[in-house]
Amino acid sequence: MSRPVLAGVVFVVAVLAVIVYMTFSLGKRVRGEICMEFNGHIVCKTVSGDTQQHVIQTGITNACAELVSGVTDTVNCEHTNPKSVTWK
Repeated sequence: MSRPVLAGVVFVVAVLAVIVYMTFSLGKRVRGEICMEFNGHIVCKTVSGDTQQHVIQTGITNACAELVSGVTDTVNCEHTNPKSVTWK
C-alpha cells in the first residue's frame, strides 16, 4: 500500500472511532421533555444534554422555534418559563 493511501485509511479509521466513541458516551447525558405554551399553543420537545440546565434551554429553544415566527415572538417565547419539565 502506498503511503498516501495508508494515511487516508488511518484518517478515516480515526474519524470513525471518534464518532463511535461520542455516540456511545451518551450514558452520561441527561434527558427530559420540555413543554412550552405560547399564545395558546403548546409544544413539547424531548432533548438530551450534559446538564439539566442545558436540557431546559435546548428544549425551550426547540419548542419556541416550532411555536413562533419572527424575532420579537421568539425572544418573548424563549423568556417564558416552561409549562412543564419531565426528566426521563
